[in-house]
Amino acid sequence: MNLLRAAFLPAATVIAVGLSSASAFAQAPATATCQAVNEQQVAALFDRWNASLATLDADKVVANYASDGVLLATVSDKPRTNPAEIHDYFVKFLKSTPQGKIDSRIVKIGCNIAQDVGTYTFTLKGGKKVHARYTYVYEFQNGNWLIAHHHSSAMPEGGASK
Repeated sequence: MNLLRAAFLPAATVIAVGLSSASAFAQAPATATCQAVNEQQVAALFDRWNASLATLDADKVVANYASDGVLLATVSDKPRTNPAEIHDYFVKFLKSTPQGKIDSRIVKIGCNIAQDVGTYTFTLKGGKKVHARYTYVYEFQNGNWLIAHHHSSAMPEGGASK
């Protein structure tokens, strides 16, 4: 019995040390500082993105996205998960000369993250209008607010929010 206990003692000690270290890590104070941002500044991030659409330059649009950003676009079935794929989407989408207008918005702000969720209408070449729901999740990275996640989907009933 003592031999059996001795064989398991080192493993138990390693587990206990591992748990102790994990516990200490979980309780370590956060060193990140939160970038101050308000609702108007978050709204301006959409304006910045929309202004980049007006340039009709896909590179300028992609510059709004984090390098690991995700785009779930209105007129594409394919999730875009890297700058090259996002660029490819906007090369095609910009041919319709889109311009967005926010119809309704809810902004939520956290530490180095902000969400802008609502509905918008895009006016395309020829005056065609597309009503859609959107979500932008912005992260503060390397001194800039960038789009970490952008989801846009056409309104299921085809119209603007009621």
